[in-house]
Amino acid sequence: MGYQGVTGSPGAAVQGAADQRFGVLDRATRGLQPPFAAVDLDAFDTNAAILRRNAIGKPLRLASKSLRCRPLMRRALAQPGFKGILGFTLPEALWLAEEFDDVVVAYPTADTDALRALAADDRLARRITLMVDSVEHLDFLARHVEPNPSRPLRLCLELDVSLELLGGRVHIGAYRSPVRNPDQALDMAHEIDKRPGVHLVGIMGYEGQIAGVQDAFSAAALRSPLVRLMQAVSKAELAERRAEAVAAVRRVTDLEFVNGGGTGSVISTAADPSVTEIAAGSGLYSPALFDGYRSIRPLPAAFFALPVVRRPKRGIVTALGGGWIASGVPGPDRLPKPAFPAGLRYSKTEGAGEVQTPLRGRAADALAIGDRIWMRHAKAGELAERVNTIHLIQRGEVVDEVPTYRGEGRAFV
Repeated sequence: MGYQGVTGSPGAAVQGAADQRFGVLDRATRGLQPPFAAVDLDAFDTNAAILRRNAIGKPLRLASKSLRCRPLMRRALAQPGFKGILGFTLPEALWLAEEFDDVVVAYPTADTDALRALAADDRLARRITLMVDSVEHLDFLARHVEPNPSRPLRLCLELDVSLELLGGRVHIGAYRSPVRNPDQALDMAHEIDKRPGVHLVGIMGYEGQIAGVQDAFSAAALRSPLVRLMQAVSKAELAERRAEAVAAVRRVTDLEFVNGGGTGSVISTAADPSVTEIAAGSGLYSPALFDGYRSIRPLPAAFFALPVVRRPKRGIVTALGGGWIASGVPGPDRLPKPAFPAGLRYSKTEGAGEVQTPLRGRAADALAIGDRIWMRHAKAGELAERVNTIHLIQRGEVVDEVPTYRGEGRAFV
C-alpha cells in the first residue's frame, strides 16, 4: 500500500492507532480483490460486551436486519446476554426458525403463503411470534390462515412509543403502530383474547426518536442541544405511558416479554422497569452513523474496501464503485464514510457513485493505482445486501469467509 499515514498533528496518536489498525486489515486481506467486505471479530466481540454491560442484566434480542449474516448471528447469540432474534419479515423468520428457537417478527406481515406455512407447522408455530397492531391485522389472519385453536399463533402487540406534542400536531419518531395509549393496548389485548387460534405473548415498542437519532455535538453541533432536550422529554413521557400500557395488558394475559429499545438507547431502555428485554444489533457492526451517539461508542467492526483506479489530478483519486447509499431521508449522513486513509472527502459534484467515486484530500497524493480505500457503511445490515460474503478477521488474519443472506440466495425485503 502506498499510503504511509500523516503524523505531526495534534491527533497524531489517534491517527497512528488508526494507521496501525487499517495496516493490519490491509495485510490480512492482501490476497483479496476489492471490492469486498470485512468484519473485525475482535471489535465485534468487544461491542457485544459493551451492549451487554449497558443492558445491566436484561437480555438482548438480536436484530437480524442489522447483521443479515447467519454465521455472525450465531456468534452474537453465543455471547453472554444475547437471547432470541428480532426478525424483519416472516419468510426470513421461517428460514431462521429452522435453526433458532425464538424469533419475533418485528413488522406485521401480509405474506399469505408464509402465514399458511407457519400455521401448518407445529414447530414453527412454537418458535415464531408475529407482530400485530390493529384489528385489521387480526381479521387478515383469520381470513387467510384460519388459525387452529389447538396450535395458536403467537402474537406480539406493537405499542407506538414515538413522542407527540401539542395534542398530536407534532410527531417525533417512527410512524409505526396506531396503538398508542394504555386503553388502546387493553382493547387490543381483549380483542386477541377472545379470538380462537391466536395468543398474545409480548409487547414491543421501538423508540426511534431516542435510539435512532444522533445527539453528539460532533454529529450536529447546532441541533444537538435540541435533540437532547427532545430525548429527555421523550424518555420521561414514555416511561410512564409504557408502564401503564404493559400493566393494562397484563390484566388480560401473562406476557412472556416486553421488548424495547435499539442500540442507541440500550442504557435508557434498560432502566425502564416495564421492559424485560432490549433489541440491539447495529452496535455489533458499529456503522458510521454511530459516530454521532453519546450513549454508546462501539468500535467500528464492519468495513468494505474499494480499489483506487484513477488519479485525475493532484489531490484527487477515484475509487471503483462505492455508491452504497443507506436508507432513510437522503442526505450526507446516508453516504458511506471514507475511513482510511484519513482526511478523504467526497466531491460535491459526484458524491458516492455507482461505478466511480472521486475522493479529495491530502492523503490522495500518497495513494497509488491499486491501493485500497477502506469505507464504513452508514447503517449496519444494509452492507450485507451489497456483497455475497464477508471476510472475518481476527488477530490480524482472515479466519473465515461467510455468506450473507444474499450469498445464501436469500432476499427477504
